[in-house]
Amino acid sequence: MRMLHYGALAAAALCLCLAAAQADEIALEAELSLEIEEPMVIAVPDDIEEHGGPKPNEPSNGKFIWRPGPPASGGGDHEGSARFTFPIKDAGTYRIFGHVVAWDGNSDSFWFAVYQDGNGEADQDMEPNATQDTNYRWSVSKGNNWHWDRVNHWLDGGTFERMWELEEGLVTIAVWNRESATMLDALYITDDEQAVTGVLPTDADRERQRSNFNLSVDPSGKLTSTWATLKTR
Repeated sequence: MRMLHYGALAAAALCLCLAAAQADEIALEAELSLEIEEPMVIAVPDDIEEHGGPKPNEPSNGKFIWRPGPPASGGGDHEGSARFTFPIKDAGTYRIFGHVVAWDGNSDSFWFAVYQDGNGEADQDMEPNATQDTNYRWSVSKGNNWHWDRVNHWLDGGTFERMWELEEGLVTIAVWNRESATMLDALYITDDEQAVTGVLPTDADRERQRSNFNLSVDPSGKLTSTWATLKTR
């Protein structure tokens, strides 16, 4: 009986350790962005046919965002964007994956930045689509069907995966059009250092995103930060 008792305690301790080690993760639908600025638009796979590229498989929740264009359209006007704001509960090093389609080498990039009020480790350039700072240039891996790609720097010296040191609180992600026809279906944000792929949003994830995560205050009790507030800093 004593051995069984100790065994039960050990199992309970193991469960607690595993729970404590659980990764902080957020899964977001691209089309449920807080703000989508044209010419980036919400689309469904049938919308692609008029542009002449191959139709991908079904995206998560049936929709995605893109700046419409044909294959091999090359650099666009760098206009159009989507923004997402969400809370994270644990400070740490975060990786971000996108569920994407990129037809070819001329339709395979976004401008991408992560912002956090008061955190010097987050990104600083508020308009990389205008400054064209390559630190914010995401080279999207090519493929005609939806696949996961980790957000990277596409620098002149090569392509390097990105990480962000973030604090507990609100985070804003901004994604700008860089090359027309690059498609984004979902985002996955995690502090799991072992993560090599993303996880698609569930119905519960979508409901939280539609309700804007019920953000009247952030997890620290501070008022929410808005995109306008971030841009003035």
